[in-house]
Formats: sequence, C-alpha cells, structure tokens
Amino acid sequence: MNHERTYDAESFQADTGVSRETLERFIAWRRLLAEWSAHTNLVGRATLDDFWFRHALDSWQLLDLAPPGANRWADIGAGAGFPGLAIAFGLADRAVPNARVTLIESIGKKAAFLRAVLAETQLTSQAEVLAERVEALDGLPPFDVVTARAVAPLEKLLGLMAPFVENGAIALIPKGARHAEELTAARKSWNFEASLHPSRTSDEAAIIRIERLTRVR
Repeated sequence: MNHERTYDAESFQADTGVSRETLERFIAWRRLLAEWSAHTNLVGRATLDDFWFRHALDSWQLLDLAPPGANRWADIGAGAGFPGLAIAFGLADRAVPNARVTLIESIGKKAAFLRAVLAETQLTSQAEVLAERVEALDGLPPFDVVTARAVAPLEKLLGLMAPFVENGAIALIPKGARHAEELTAARKSWNFEASLHPSRTSDEAAIIRIERLTRVR
C-alpha cells in the first residue's frame, strides 16, 4: 500500500491519540530530519517522504508491547531516532513517571542530530544520548526495555543486547519479512524465549519480544 500521500500527521494523531504538544514534537523531528539529511546520512530520501507511517507509527507501536510501567528504555544504534525518539515522545505523552530513554549512537554526526532534536523538543531531561559503541559501555543502570531497529541481523544483535537482557530488560526488536529466518539462525548461537507480534505497518514484518537470553554452550 502506498501511504506517502494518504498517511500524514493527522492520520498519525488519529491512530495514536497523541496530544497536540506531542504531535508538534514529531513535526519538529521531521523538519530537523529533512534539514540535516541535506548534509548527513540519516535516512533515505524516499523513506523521509513516508515519515509518518514508515518511521513514526512503526516506532510508536513498540510502546504498547512493553511491560506495564516500563519507564527505562535503551535504543541501540539510535541513528535518526527510530524508535528511541518516538519512545521518548510517547513516554512524555503518557506522563510515565521517571521516564528515561538512553539513545546509544556511536557516529558523532548522528549523535549530534539526536541531541538537536531533544533540545528542540525540550526533552533533554527525559532522554540522553551516549555517543559510544554499545560494546564499550560499562556500568549502565538496569533497563526495562532494550530495542534496536535496522542495526544488525538478529544473531549479531542479540550479542549487543545480551548485557541489557541479563540485567533484567526485555528486548523489543522490529524485523522485516525475513524475521523467521533470522530467528532460526539466532537459535544456533542463543537460547531465549521469543514471542512474535504483528507489525502495524507491514503484513510481512513483526516485532520480536525476547526474554531469558543466554548463549548456547
């Protein structure tokens, strides 16, 4: 289905029930994304045109798959902010107490973009950007949820997420049409409990929820 002309900010607001203030944050994010994309590789130009469906709604849907009361999220390879910024906006919209989103992005220009969006949307107190490789992080506090979108094949991604899951987080991972193949491949190296949830933005995609992650001995 082609959503580029039919799915807009009003459609997103109708689907999610966000406040006007939250919608304005998404609008500011999209504007900055367009401005920065002129000189920084953040997203493909074609996908920017389908921001509201392919990026905003696709990211937002993770909120409803989190455990009740989940307020500490980590987004690995945050890039242009999908899904981490959408999660930060959502937690603020829902007035979740003590919400904190940690956006982990090792590429300096992308980390600078994330900080610019947080400053523009006045969410610097509820989200932080760590401009480091996730493998190099040490001493992080426990998280409720760890996520990553379009970062690596599942087998490799679970290696990056393992320290978070071992410390109590669940993993919510959006994956495309080959998610079943990726799960099969990942089970060669990892033991875990997984549940699949349908994606609101693609009949072929799914969100994989993973718990109890250990490496195969």
